[in-house]
Amino acid sequence: MANVNAVFPFTEIVGQDNMKRALMLNVVDPGIGGVLIKGEKGTAKSTTVRSMNMILPHRKVVKGCPFRCEFGREDRYCPYCREKLDKGIALEPESVRMRVIDLPLSATEDRVSGTLDLEHVLKTGEKKFEPGVLASANGNILYVDEVNLLDDHLVDLLLDSAAMGVNYVEREGVSFSHPSRFVLVGTMNPEEGDLRPQLLDRFGLSLDIKGEKDVKKRAEVVKKRVAYDMDPEAYIERCRKDLDDMTQKLERARELLPKVAASDAIVDAVVSVTIHFGIDGHRADITMLKAAKANAALEGRTEVTKDDIRATAELVLAHRLKRRPFEDAGLDREELEGCLQSL
Repeated sequence: MANVNAVFPFTEIVGQDNMKRALMLNVVDPGIGGVLIKGEKGTAKSTTVRSMNMILPHRKVVKGCPFRCEFGREDRYCPYCREKLDKGIALEPESVRMRVIDLPLSATEDRVSGTLDLEHVLKTGEKKFEPGVLASANGNILYVDEVNLLDDHLVDLLLDSAAMGVNYVEREGVSFSHPSRFVLVGTMNPEEGDLRPQLLDRFGLSLDIKGEKDVKKRAEVVKKRVAYDMDPEAYIERCRKDLDDMTQKLERARELLPKVAASDAIVDAVVSVTIHFGIDGHRADITMLKAAKANAALEGRTEVTKDDIRATAELVLAHRLKRRPFEDAGLDREELEGCLQSL
């Protein structure tokens, strides 16, 4: 019987290099702020995101913690872990793989944020919290398919938690908070409506993807998918080394990231690009520098170069550009190159 949890391997996805890069950059540095992927049905958006489960790196968490607190980061511990430390109870580390956590469109606010058992509080004086999706998402990727169809107040809740790294719940004057640091990934079909502009800007990266038009690549997509569907487990096993190599690449990049440096000239180049394209505010500048550093780490370098700006600028700026009606989305690559060459 086929494994219902089997997913097409990330390393076997043909093309869509920008989408794969955007996802990997966010794994290397979750501080980039997530990614919004826009495209028509059948362009491998959901498949690519869910296939990340097979390549995501491992991380050290506190063993037995319901929120999988990052081991050794006491400033980010949940109330339960802090209470144990205060009592002198030693916390043990445990290595777990990052995961992709799906958020169903039908999820209620209580299901997302978790609930406080007020009756238990009144009877015992102790807080009892039932964790929600934001608890599961801590340290992981939180994936929302058709994010443009999610209720606005839930999108606000997700973006606020992603920005602060904390989920705060209050009911009848009783409050509880826990760490909720995650990479928010949204996918959507633009034909079904768009996100509000102020929400769009909160995603660190964004891209529009299209179906493959090259005959040979398109044929390769078909052949690989048919072969996979015949025997998913065997197909995945044949890809095991590539998948393991990708995991190791991401783990090395995460370890290397703190050592990656950007010279003043590179920072000036980042700022010059955002000014050239008329981007308001500083969020784009900060995000582009983070993305460029993550890109350097992904390629095994400790110095950011203009090539890292070239690789990430469109992902950072495309959804922040001011456009006239009927103007195509995207960044003019020749214009970007001209800007970089002049620096």
